[in-house]
Amino acid sequence: MLDLVVLYEHPQWQAPLFAALERRGVRFAPFDLKRNAFDVDLVPEARLYFNQASPSAYVRGNDRAVPLALAFMRCLEMAGAAVLNGSRAFSLELSKSAQGGLLRSLQVDHPASMAFNDPDAVKDRWTRWPALLKPEQGGSGARMFLLQSFEELQRTLELTPDLWSPDNLLLVQEYLPAPDGIVRMEFVGGELLYAMRVVSHGSFNLCPSEACHPTDGAGTCDVAGQPSVNVEFHPFLDVPRDAVEAGRRIVRAGGLDVAGIEYIEHGRRRAFFDINANSNLRPSVAEAFGFDPFERVVDFLVNVLSTPKSSAREYLS
Repeated sequence: MLDLVVLYEHPQWQAPLFAALERRGVRFAPFDLKRNAFDVDLVPEARLYFNQASPSAYVRGNDRAVPLALAFMRCLEMAGAAVLNGSRAFSLELSKSAQGGLLRSLQVDHPASMAFNDPDAVKDRWTRWPALLKPEQGGSGARMFLLQSFEELQRTLELTPDLWSPDNLLLVQEYLPAPDGIVRMEFVGGELLYAMRVVSHGSFNLCPSEACHPTDGAGTCDVAGQPSVNVEFHPFLDVPRDAVEAGRRIVRAGGLDVAGIEYIEHGRRRAFFDINANSNLRPSVAEAFGFDPFERVVDFLVNVLSTPKSSAREYLS
């Protein structure tokens, strides 16, 4: 039996993880979600599964990857398999409204949001302009707009009806300017790995992968509708302890094993706004902390695999 199967869709994002697994001699197999199949009677085939699927797959033309990931993980879980960032965590990442609901339940400050499937339904109910328009199933800042009025919302949807893809649900969200950038905390196994400050220069695409935003500033990540700018990623060594604790509570409540949690500092507010189960780590930032982040993820995976408990599934529970 294999030690590990990694579910993925974006090969460049996973290359550093695969290389680290090979260096450590972990018996693993990649499961490419773009074009694949699974036999419901033959799972599980590995001791551990690690979900690295991305909600933004549809932006790259891989619309079928997310449904396959969810179906595969649910089948695995019903068969008793151990799945890291499993269907519960991934379902949370796929839903901006569910993320808001989780933050509310934890009494963690977050931007006000309203989900809708018809713009007329928010006409008289949403009054916080300017506002962000976001897809329910986000990812890589795709299909986000800063709008000044309800009339601009109407025009935007009339001119770009494909914004309703892939799930026919959108959100308007309170706009909180962050001139000093946002803070992204990376968690592995429920503990903070490192934090960074991200300065967007107007871009909504804050994907930290060096395949998308190289350290040389070349800006190779192409997400439709995004301005071509160089996003800055800086190590943030002095992240406040209460922010870290809030992040721990979020990953624990969301069932997240490896995660990126983002917040905005706006005046006296610290508002959490994004929960990422597919965490694209950035070696150039982690280097300031003295380690390779992918080696730390492999440490976590090996620890789960080598637990003295009866199974990795019991370890995770």
